[in-house]
Amino acid sequence: MRARQLVVFLSALILAISACSPQPSRAPTGATGDQAAPQAAPKRIVAAVRGDPRTLSDSINNAASGSTSAGVRELEQLVNAGLLNIDLEGNLRPMLAEAAPTLENGAWKLNPDGSMETTWKIKPNAVWHDGAPVTANDFVFTTMVAQDKSQPMQQDESFKYIDAIQAPDPYTLVVAWKSTFVDADKLFTLSVNKNRNTVMPAHLLESVYAADKATFTESPLFGTAYVGTGPFKLKDWNLGTNMNLEANDKYILGRPKIDQIEVKFILDTNTMVANLLSRAIDLTLGRGLTPEQTIEVRDKWTEGKVDAGLQNTTSLYPQLMDSDPPILADPRFRRALLLGLDRQQLVDSLLGSLVPVADTIFSPDDPEYKELQPSMVKYPFDVRRSTATLDEMGLTKGADGFYLDASGKKINVEVRTRSHPTREKVQQVIADEWAHIGIVGTPLVVPEQRISDRVYQATFPGFYFRFGGPEQLTEWQSREAPTADNNYVGRNPIRYQNPEYDALIATLVTTIPRADRMKTLAEMVHLETDQLLLLSLYHEPEPVLIANRMINAGGRRGLNVQCWNAEQWDVRS
Repeated sequence: MRARQLVVFLSALILAISACSPQPSRAPTGATGDQAAPQAAPKRIVAAVRGDPRTLSDSINNAASGSTSAGVRELEQLVNAGLLNIDLEGNLRPMLAEAAPTLENGAWKLNPDGSMETTWKIKPNAVWHDGAPVTANDFVFTTMVAQDKSQPMQQDESFKYIDAIQAPDPYTLVVAWKSTFVDADKLFTLSVNKNRNTVMPAHLLESVYAADKATFTESPLFGTAYVGTGPFKLKDWNLGTNMNLEANDKYILGRPKIDQIEVKFILDTNTMVANLLSRAIDLTLGRGLTPEQTIEVRDKWTEGKVDAGLQNTTSLYPQLMDSDPPILADPRFRRALLLGLDRQQLVDSLLGSLVPVADTIFSPDDPEYKELQPSMVKYPFDVRRSTATLDEMGLTKGADGFYLDASGKKINVEVRTRSHPTREKVQQVIADEWAHIGIVGTPLVVPEQRISDRVYQATFPGFYFRFGGPEQLTEWQSREAPTADNNYVGRNPIRYQNPEYDALIATLVTTIPRADRMKTLAEMVHLETDQLLLLSLYHEPEPVLIANRMINAGGRRGLNVQCWNAEQWDVRS
């Protein structure tokens, strides 16, 4: 009995001592080790677009009447992925697909009759933002919609060449092509130079399309209820103000390093500049700022940098059919005009040296540029050589120093442009510099009411101030010259007609091996610059602004969209 009482007494004593001893702190649920690590704050950036988008589909945005919201293409790439992507060097990198189809891997087959077949393997772990698997049927459905001409969507050129598309199993996509199409491997790949349709979620939109095709593109699934496959998911959208994106944990290329992106909609570019200078935003998405505003930011914004991507080339497009003056059709005359322009001074004074002088429609950002350089004929500023060329043509000057035509009148060359503050200044510089070589240049700003007048637009007498990219090289076919026969709807604005050049285009668009294509492309670039089918002035700046705190954002954008590597973006701590 005493022993039992002793045990009870000792047990009570031990409990009392334990109660009085200091107790270790208890880690919160889920913590590891002796103490939980402090939770890191989410990485967050603020972006801005110049506009008030109503959709996250660039093809719908471009086709919508009056819709000019900048940044939609970039926003779409943040929330949706393609079969492939294009990196800074112009290489195709796998995204939703396991690999690009090539002749070497057997996934691209050329048939004896000129048709083709490409096969894609969809990654089995690719999923939509709602968790549904990405399947080949999604691409079959999207192609069906893309080929429906009743839909108000700007369609990818690829779909014109597709004869049939099949999904033999959920992760295999087989495309039959009517004829050779060199960009077949870029199907469902977003690019700055050509419109590329992004894949649609068939499990959500197929029933919407079947129910009412007339209102299909108005579905919230293209806007506030968007479901994509990209690195970021749409969290919320406050129309007219902003949208918030959050990292996609199941993104096919890995979870983004940035956790949250707020995108502000800012219509006024002066307000956008003020936000940048006050550190309220970290970067701009898409086009928007004028060169003047960009220069202002570059000179004042110590917290960031200007990334002036070169996506287009600004040129004087000559009228090569029924030219006025007729001498404009002579390439020697066009050479003299270009030699008489101090393009470097123009770029320095009006564009703040943001961009380089252009020698061709290809920009230094284009992956092919370096290989094509030896084929380019260049025209450095040289007034003496310019006037010597005009003299060699047999032209004579009047008493006032201006060259005369056969009737004794001053040679007068009109230079048209649509209303644009920078180009209107450039127009005047061109007129002043041509006066120094004895040619009258007459600037003309096209009235807005004449913009839709196809005859007026096609039959300009001298030069039309435009910008464009290398894709236009294949549009200068004789049959595409706008004339009365085709109701002035051709895609050849210079109305160039040359069977030799037509043959080069035919070869280029039907040649798959890269080495052979580059040889043909070099011939086309040589002809373009030797005959001066364009008087290239400067590469068009499409500047975006990026805060110094951002990592891996920016770089060359010759083919790829600004957000091509958004999953790699990061911020400095």
